[in-house]
Amino acid sequence: MLNSTDSKSSKSALQWKPNVTVAAIIEHAGKFLLVEEITERGHRFNQPAGHLEEHETIIAAAIRETLEETAYDFTPEAIVGIYHWQHPLNGITYLRFAFSGTLGKHYPEQALDDGIIRTVWKTETEIAAEGASMRSPQVLLCVQDYLAGKRYPLDILKHLGQAL
Repeated sequence: MLNSTDSKSSKSALQWKPNVTVAAIIEHAGKFLLVEEITERGHRFNQPAGHLEEHETIIAAAIRETLEETAYDFTPEAIVGIYHWQHPLNGITYLRFAFSGTLGKHYPEQALDDGIIRTVWKTETEIAAEGASMRSPQVLLCVQDYLAGKRYPLDILKHLGQAL
């Protein structure tokens, strides 16, 4: 028989869901495209990244988030990795799908997403040296995996059911 403590822990276990996010790993001439954004911990740097929305494919989310945060088109070409990370300060778990690909047309007249201050280009060395100003350890790890040549075909993602 379950007591009230067992019932509460069972209920919370059933309600736990990771936050699914996407990120674009975009390299040009040895530098990586990052966004400077306002967070609860102040200004931080991140890849163009964000949350998967309802009825959206993971690939479509990466394209949308890159456009919203950088005003550039992005064409995903490979998956660099899938990253599971729990934020030590708030306990939120993130499941990040990181894509490499090519940057396309720029729309300079387009406003950047709320909270995004600007786009910047940084080398892996700069990202590593500025680790405390990165949004999460995933930023550097994604760059390192990209530089190590990690690439997986997009067709490993299978979208079933209704998606945009």
